[in-house]
Amino acid sequence: MDFTFTEEQQAAAEAARAVLSGVAPDAVPSPALVPGAVAEDFDRALWRRLADAGLLSLMVPPAHGGAGLGPIALCLVLREAGKVLARVPLLESSAAALTLRTHGGAAADRLLPSIGRGELVVTVAAGGRTGHDGAELAVAARPDGGAHWVLDGLQTAVPWAPCADRLLLPAHTPAGRAVLALVPRERPGVTLADQVSTNGERYARVALESVRVRVDELITAEGAWELLRGLLVTGTCALALGLGEAAAAMTGAYTSEREQFGHPLATFQAVAVQAADRYIDLRAMEATLWQAAWRLESGAGGPLPAAADIAVAKVWASEGVRRVVQTAQHLHGGFGADTEYALHRYHAWAKQLELSLGPAAAHEEALGDLLAAHDLG
Repeated sequence: MDFTFTEEQQAAAEAARAVLSGVAPDAVPSPALVPGAVAEDFDRALWRRLADAGLLSLMVPPAHGGAGLGPIALCLVLREAGKVLARVPLLESSAAALTLRTHGGAAADRLLPSIGRGELVVTVAAGGRTGHDGAELAVAARPDGGAHWVLDGLQTAVPWAPCADRLLLPAHTPAGRAVLALVPRERPGVTLADQVSTNGERYARVALESVRVRVDELITAEGAWELLRGLLVTGTCALALGLGEAAAAMTGAYTSEREQFGHPLATFQAVAVQAADRYIDLRAMEATLWQAAWRLESGAGGPLPAAADIAVAKVWASEGVRRVVQTAQHLHGGFGADTEYALHRYHAWAKQLELSLGPAAAHEEALGDLLAAHDLG
């Protein structure tokens, strides 16, 4: 394997840094601190700048005006977004675009140009666990004549669903096969109930009652759900890495300037040891992230499927980002509890990312199941 980034991937990261350099962490407080606090919408001005810089079309093929890049470039951009807590559905939109590009057929030709220009906002529901047959997915899809399918069921905690134009929802057929449905938010039978995430973003409980979708609004290709889920989990790891790096940088700057007993805090052995431990966490998060992204992009085989590398990356991301922000909070002392200071926002986001798409324990269990299923002894 070769983890050297290509010129195109490096250019995507540089473009992201340029666009996000002036973005300040979101001022919306954590609902844990201010009950009911919620951002009413994502950052539309930033969304437009990302579109103008070509960062919303990274996953869109050149034939539709995009760059045609893959998961590695996406994770490089998400890492930069995580550093500033960018309040945009960049992960969801990009994961949907790459899934459409790979498996979408006619729907891809129709939707990808608008997604790449930022005109069509697509979010993704990825809640619920699923086996290889998709039988545990919360939405059922059944055929209704030759041209339509009918959806019934429920998805909770769908990011930015009240603000999106389309919802990409996993579902299962009567035979237990996993499919993906592209549902307009205002389609008859779709009901949204407001939910608020730990980091103060608008989520929704999406109920579907006899929702009719056309055949061309359904992605039935084998592996589409697995690709989408893998992209979402790996992208969450990239956001966690960027957030952790930013929190560590804030802590390094603070402990270098704050003095106690006439010396900077950073010179104390107890502080240095904690900082070193968190540096190790961040490097482990980075190494496992690129391993997972590389497996997704290259399709390279191995003794275990790519899902194993993705699970390992999420274990490190969940545990690592939690330890990084906890240490940051500790080393900032009382200053870290000041809600006028951005660190509390990083803490709220870290908790959200830690638990999103499964905490470490859930992915350790999944990894154990994969090891048992692929007896390597």
